[in-house]
Amino acid sequence: MNDTGKTKKRRSKLTWVIGGMVGVLVLAAAVVVGGTYIYIHFIEGPAPKPLALPKVTTPKHSDTSPTSVASPTGTWQATSKSVVGYRVNEVLFGQNNVAVGRTNSVTGSITVDGTSVDTAAFTAQMANVHSDQSQRDNQFDGRIMDVASYPTATFTLTSPISLGKIPAVGATVHETATGNLMLHGQTHAVTFPVSAQYTGTAIDVNGSIPVTFADYGISNPSFAGTVTTDSHGTLEFLLIMDRSSGS
Repeated sequence: MNDTGKTKKRRSKLTWVIGGMVGVLVLAAAVVVGGTYIYIHFIEGPAPKPLALPKVTTPKHSDTSPTSVASPTGTWQATSKSVVGYRVNEVLFGQNNVAVGRTNSVTGSITVDGTSVDTAAFTAQMANVHSDQSQRDNQFDGRIMDVASYPTATFTLTSPISLGKIPAVGATVHETATGNLMLHGQTHAVTFPVSAQYTGTAIDVNGSIPVTFADYGISNPSFAGTVTTDSHGTLEFLLIMDRSSGS
């Protein structure tokens, strides 16, 4: 075989080797993407639904007038059923996903005077916010939220909320709250819609606050080219409150 023939043979082998390597890489990528799809959609399952007010059964009355109760005037404390968390859209190896982390470590209270919510202040312990993924939680605790340096998130109402009238038992009231939100050691004024209901023995409040990470000096949650996220997320909450012992 002359040199030309040998050269062509070597080139042919090299072409097959390169082609084989490309095929392996494509197959590996397909396995990663396919495996990610299977994990997200079949193993991990859908993300928890956004927090919402619990259903309340309205008691029966002998008259036909709207169900009403005595004034909720007093102080109402957050119970261990309260929840605060985050919701962020992410892309994991090309697959859309929703990251959700939550905690029941919430304290605080509101004061109600007749038909006005005069004060409200709540604190959430950030180190106790957990998702369904330990790797995500490690990133959240470390480079993203740095919970060792900034262990709490707080909200303080800065303007009273007028309810107009004492709500009927189980009726949902929609109002707007304005206050200061502190995350990652930085505080900003926020205004957002809230929904609330008075059960006669409890006050439940539900809502969400849009959060742009850069506004609070929070590192974008995207990680090492494998996970990319929006530049913003949502802080969601459900506060279940009962009367404090002093009310």
